[in-house]
Amino acid sequence: MNRLALPLIVTIASAASMALEIVAGRMIAPYVGMSLYTWTAVIAVVLAGLAVGHWLGGVLADRGAARAWLLRVLIAGAVTAFASQFLLRWLSAPGLEAFAPVMAVLVLTGVAFFLPSLFAGAVSPLATFLALEAAGPDAQGRVLGRMFALGAAGAIGGVLLGGLVLIPWLGSALSVAVIAAAYLLAAALMVAGAMRAALLVLSALVGFSGVAFGASWSVCERESAYFCIRTDTLAPGVRVLALDHLAHGINDRDDPLRLHSPYIALIDEVARRRFGEAGPRAAFFIGGGAYTLPRAWATRWPDSALTVAEIDPAVTAVAGDALWVDAAQFTVRHADARSALRGEAGPFDVVVGDAFADVSIPPHLVTAEFYEEIAARLSPDGLYAMNVVDLLRHPRFVTSLAMTLRQEFDSVELWLDESEVSADEKRVTWIVLAAAQGSAVGVIEADDIGGRRWVRVDLDGMLRVVAASERMVLTDDHAPVARLLGPLLLEQRFAE
Repeated sequence: MNRLALPLIVTIASAASMALEIVAGRMIAPYVGMSLYTWTAVIAVVLAGLAVGHWLGGVLADRGAARAWLLRVLIAGAVTAFASQFLLRWLSAPGLEAFAPVMAVLVLTGVAFFLPSLFAGAVSPLATFLALEAAGPDAQGRVLGRMFALGAAGAIGGVLLGGLVLIPWLGSALSVAVIAAAYLLAAALMVAGAMRAALLVLSALVGFSGVAFGASWSVCERESAYFCIRTDTLAPGVRVLALDHLAHGINDRDDPLRLHSPYIALIDEVARRRFGEAGPRAAFFIGGGAYTLPRAWATRWPDSALTVAEIDPAVTAVAGDALWVDAAQFTVRHADARSALRGEAGPFDVVVGDAFADVSIPPHLVTAEFYEEIAARLSPDGLYAMNVVDLLRHPRFVTSLAMTLRQEFDSVELWLDESEVSADEKRVTWIVLAAAQGSAVGVIEADDIGGRRWVRVDLDGMLRVVAASERMVLTDDHAPVARLLGPLLLEQRFAE
C-alpha cells in the first residue's frame, strides 16, 4: 500500500463523516423540522458514534489484521451512510408515533446516523495504528501529529463541503450517495487488482444511482441551503407551500384575496380597518414564504409599496413557479430580515412578522433591539403584526414577546381565532399586534371563508397566569426561544 494512502484515507473518512453530519440536518428536517432540538440531536449522535468508533477501532487494531479491519470499516461506513436516507423514510412515521417528540427526534437521528459515525470513528485509530507500524521509532510522534492534523483538516473540509456545496447544489439524496462513494474510494486505496476495480465500479454505481434516482428518493421537490421545499394541491386552483415539515401559506390561483389561513386573514382585516380603501402607503414583510399576504395586498392596493425580506431565493422561485406569485409586484430582498430592514429608511405603515416555523423561531427577530428598529421605521399610526404558535393556557413565549414589545409600543394586543379558544390545554396560533394606539374593539368579524371571528385576549390577565419566573424581556444578549417554547409545546404537539 502506498505510504500516502493511510493519511488520505483518514482525511477522506473525516471529511465524509462531517459532511454527513451537515447533510443529516437537512435529511431529518422534513420529518421533525429544523430547530435547536434537531441540531442538538444530530451533533450528540454523531459525537457519540465517533467516540464509540474510536474505542472500537483501537480494540480491533489490538486484535491484529488491522488492515483487513480498516477495509471492512470503510465499506461498512459506505453502506450505513447510504442506508440512512431509507431508514429515515421508513421509520419516521412509526418513530413519531411511538415516542414523545423530543425523544423521537433523538431516536430517529440515532437510528439513521449513529452507525455511519461509528464506522467513521473507527477509521482513524486503525489507520494510525498501521501508520505507526510502518514508521520507525524516531518518527512516531510526527506520524501521530500528521494523522490527527489530517483528520481535523478533513473534518473542516467536510463541514464546508456539506454546507456550501452538497446541500445547495446536489440535495440530500445525491449528497449521501457522494459521501458513500467517497468511503468506497477510500477503501479502494487499500487494495489492488480486481478488488480495487470492483470498489471503483461500485463507487461509480453508487454515485450514478444518486444522480439517477436522487429526485425520487427525496421527499423534497427542491432543496436549498435553508429548506426542504414542497408544494401540494389542496383543491383545484389551491396550493399549499411546505418548508421542511410545515405549511407556510395557501394560495388561490383565481382569487388572491381569498385568504385561507386565519392569522393572515386577521392581519388583512386589521389593515383594512386601520387604513381604509387607500390601504397602507408602504409595508414591510419579514418572511415571504408563499407570499400570500403580499400577493393579496398587491391586488387590493396596487399603489402600495410592498417590500418582502425572504432569505431564501429558492422559496421565491418556487412561489413564482407553483403558487402564481408575480414577484414583480413588490420589492424582494433576499437577505436576513433584520439586515434588510436596517437598509430601509421607511416609514412603513405596516410591518408583518411571518418568518417563524413552529418552534423554530430566529431569536434575533424577537428581541427588544429588533423591535426598536421596527418602531423607528413605522409611521406614527403604523402597525406591527406577527403570528406565533404557543400554548393556549400557558403561553410562556407569547407573554415574553408581549413584554418585549411593550418596551417600544404603547399598545400590545393578543388575538385568537375564535375556533381555537377552548377549555383544553393545546397549542394555538396567536396573532400579536403592536402600535401606538390599540384597537377599539374586542371582537373582529369577517365575511370571508366561513364568516370567521377573532377575539382579543386580555394581556394583563395572561401575564398574571404565567408566572414572572417563566417569562422575560427578550434581548440580543438573552433570547431563550427554545427554552420558552420547546419542551411544553412539543409535548402538546404530540398529544394532539
